[in-house]
Amino acid sequence: MINDFVIRFANVNGTGSASANEMFAKAIFRMGIPVSPKNIFPSNIQGLPTWYEVRVSEKGYLGRREGINIMLSVNPQSMSKDIANVKSGGYFIYDSTKELHKDMIRDDIHYLGIPMMQMCMDKFADPRQRQLLKNMVYVGALTALLDIELPVLHQIIQEKFKNKEKLVTANFEAVDMGRTYAMEHFTCPLKYRVERRDKVGDWIMIDGNSACGLGAVYAGATVLSWYPITPSTSLADAFGKYAKKYRIDPETGKNNFAIVQAEDELAAIGMVIGANWNGARSFTATSGPGVSLMSEFLGLAYFAEIPTVLIDVQRGGPSTGMPTRTQQSDVMIAAYASHGDTKQVLLFPSTPGECFEQTVLAFDLAEQLQTPVLVMTDLDLGMNENMSPPLKWDDSKVYERGKVLDAKQLEDIEYYGRYLDTDGDGIPYRTIPGTHPTKGSFFTRGTSRDEYAVYTEEAPAYVRNMDRLMKKWETAKEYVPGPEFYQEEKQSNIGMIFFGTTTYAAMEAKELLEARDIQIDAMRVKAFPFNESVKEFIDSHDRIFVVEQNRDGQLRSLLISEFVMNSNKLVSVLNYDGFPITADLIRQKIYENLIGKLDPGFIEHEIAEPTDTDISE
Repeated sequence: MINDFVIRFANVNGTGSASANEMFAKAIFRMGIPVSPKNIFPSNIQGLPTWYEVRVSEKGYLGRREGINIMLSVNPQSMSKDIANVKSGGYFIYDSTKELHKDMIRDDIHYLGIPMMQMCMDKFADPRQRQLLKNMVYVGALTALLDIELPVLHQIIQEKFKNKEKLVTANFEAVDMGRTYAMEHFTCPLKYRVERRDKVGDWIMIDGNSACGLGAVYAGATVLSWYPITPSTSLADAFGKYAKKYRIDPETGKNNFAIVQAEDELAAIGMVIGANWNGARSFTATSGPGVSLMSEFLGLAYFAEIPTVLIDVQRGGPSTGMPTRTQQSDVMIAAYASHGDTKQVLLFPSTPGECFEQTVLAFDLAEQLQTPVLVMTDLDLGMNENMSPPLKWDDSKVYERGKVLDAKQLEDIEYYGRYLDTDGDGIPYRTIPGTHPTKGSFFTRGTSRDEYAVYTEEAPAYVRNMDRLMKKWETAKEYVPGPEFYQEEKQSNIGMIFFGTTTYAAMEAKELLEARDIQIDAMRVKAFPFNESVKEFIDSHDRIFVVEQNRDGQLRSLLISEFVMNSNKLVSVLNYDGFPITADLIRQKIYENLIGKLDPGFIEHEIAEPTDTDISE
């Protein structure tokens, strides 16, 4: 039970618990132990139940796991279901300022009551401070119960409240109160505990939105136009923070960047297209509802061939859906964004490191291919802190601006054709406004035109243009990242395809299946369009399981559509409850499909949700 358990905190949104829970996770991380925290919160400002789940894994498994070993609940509204979610033999830690109702007692779990609120009322005078420090009381108790090194937590508190000595002192006192109470009233440590290791090296904790924001800065982005929407808002905030640090002119003190909060998503993407057309590197960040609104403008950028970068932090849909839950449900709308025959380039990062790298890549691809590029992250990756190797940057890197004619090149051209395919790759040459005083001008339009950007509705010209765009689409397959394979050569007739944040769970499921003597080959899709190696993987296996987090099997549909293939070979493994998919679920679905019965080692997953009948006294 050392360094291998799941603990869930059940709190009330808006009570300051997130900060305390994050410090708990970081303390274990700094003891050299791999952790994977997940913040599960409601879409209102405060008052509803919120959960924070931390998986501690000696083996370095970073995907979500079924079953809660330790539940720490201070929310009466969700308490009965919180208790129900504890695995047999596990622990339920609660605020015993009020006695538990007899209906909440289970014989197969351990109850540890700590009078957290009463202790804070006795110690602290300010009502708000009592509420906030109650969270640190239970963190202090956990240092004793789980054997967390106290100096590590103290250092984190000092860093958190730097230059705020009174807050440091108060938090130290709250931690000491909880720790002392646990040591005096319980056997410490519990059977689930932590022990210092050296398994994280120089890795850091960072969320995907921060990594994307930093990636945009390093990619040379100078313009962000956006409209606030969960869960992408913190990405725009991160870009602003890093731009203010790295994009201030040292001589004048002026900003070398512009951030515009638009009146809506339509205006945001319109400004992005305009800035990119004018030579800037510009982008926006949004989520599913924003992509819906931006689709017409994305069609303009595709047809007029204007570089555009959009980062889609996916959430639960449709409509408003579940704004603070995670899904991979924008795949189809993003791939074919806009009406008519339109195909958009997609990138699928799976880690904060890839959020950084693929955001940089998106700007290069957008200019090389003169088309929109959408980076498809999700709430789980975007808003949760994840373990990551340090982000890397090569100072010798040169941005790929693509086919851009300068003044001398324009001078040498007798007639400039904006949409001429002179190289046979479907990609024409563009110009930046103002490059030449008389040459290189053209009308940028969303209507049909000929190779010289002259308006026409003549059928042959339109067909030539659409065919050239398809040729460019084929060229894009050479530019985008190819898939990642998890075996050097074919080892099984059964395959598994996954992407984005299904990766950690899928790889753990692969190991679990191998423990059941089921060998399975694995491939991670990293971009759309798919290149030929994706099709070769599918063709070389008798059955392919496609793992994704949406109801309709959108990646599966995309594969079938693009490769015009028999759909029976591709079997969906789906999760769309808004929570990150688990290895247990993937293992169970594949095992049941192959063997025809339930895996006896499977643990059913139940999500704690509030009900009207929850009671406490």
